[in-house]
Amino acid sequence: MARTINTVTVVGAGYMGGGIAQSLALADLQVEIVDVDAEAARKGLARLLIEAQEFEDQGLYAAGSTERIKANLTAGRTLEEAVAQADFIEEAVFESPEVKREVLGKISAHARPDAIIGTNTSTIPVHVLVSAVKHPERFLTVHFSNPAPFIPGVELVSGEATTPDVVDAVKELLARAGREGAEVADTPGMVLNRLQYALLKEAASVVEEGIATAEDVDTVVRTTFGFRLGFFGPFAIADQAGLDVYGLGFNTLAESYGERLAAPELLKHNVDAGRHGLKNGKGWTGDFDDETKAELIAYRNKAYARMGELVRELGPAPKGKK
Repeated sequence: MARTINTVTVVGAGYMGGGIAQSLALADLQVEIVDVDAEAARKGLARLLIEAQEFEDQGLYAAGSTERIKANLTAGRTLEEAVAQADFIEEAVFESPEVKREVLGKISAHARPDAIIGTNTSTIPVHVLVSAVKHPERFLTVHFSNPAPFIPGVELVSGEATTPDVVDAVKELLARAGREGAEVADTPGMVLNRLQYALLKEAASVVEEGIATAEDVDTVVRTTFGFRLGFFGPFAIADQAGLDVYGLGFNTLAESYGERLAAPELLKHNVDAGRHGLKNGKGWTGDFDDETKAELIAYRNKAYARMGELVRELGPAPKGKK
């Protein structure tokens, strides 16, 4: 039987927890925030309403959004009171296993046995935290990204005991809030930070080796493949460029940098199987007939043109002083 989440408690009224609470309240869910004490939660609520009005004034939220959030978001009770009848509790406290385990223990001791409990960790595996939770079948990672009001992707990580209906209920909740949930395995760093940290590590190596400055690396990323990443993931981008072209590129990199930048086996397998991407209609992400290829190219060109317009409209991002 499908489960529906209507009431939410967010534990942690700071920047991440507050942003999550604000986003869910804007989606007409009944949301309550709690913090170290009732006064801290009330201060968090006041800040969120001021922030929401600022977003509305800037055109980032639709007219009337602040009143909607105000009608759906509350604060002022203890953790024990706030979680007692909630359908879903999202823990969003400091990124420390010890702190999270303590808070999750309190949540599960006072929540309904069937209430879903999520943790907003960005790197800590479920199996490190799950022993703090009673009824582990209702526990999973629900990882929003910063800033939560505007980033649509959410990582979902199940533990060994997490049941499918729990994941489905959270996915449905996220869809109502205009978010997309992606299921990933229970490993340190999950997918987002494993990829993000790998990029930063390679970028730092480029600077350390004197190949480019940090500023020029940032320029390359934001004006080339970063420009594309708002619309396509790395597999879809590779399909468009040509998997065989990527294979040859990896050969060149491997000659200079060794196994670290050698072609991945998945890529070699696809190329050996004659899957070269959009160019021959057989890609990593699926098969493309002529009509689908034309539609994809038209979408891509429109997306990149509109992205260019947005970048020109906003102008350069403010930079820190050196």
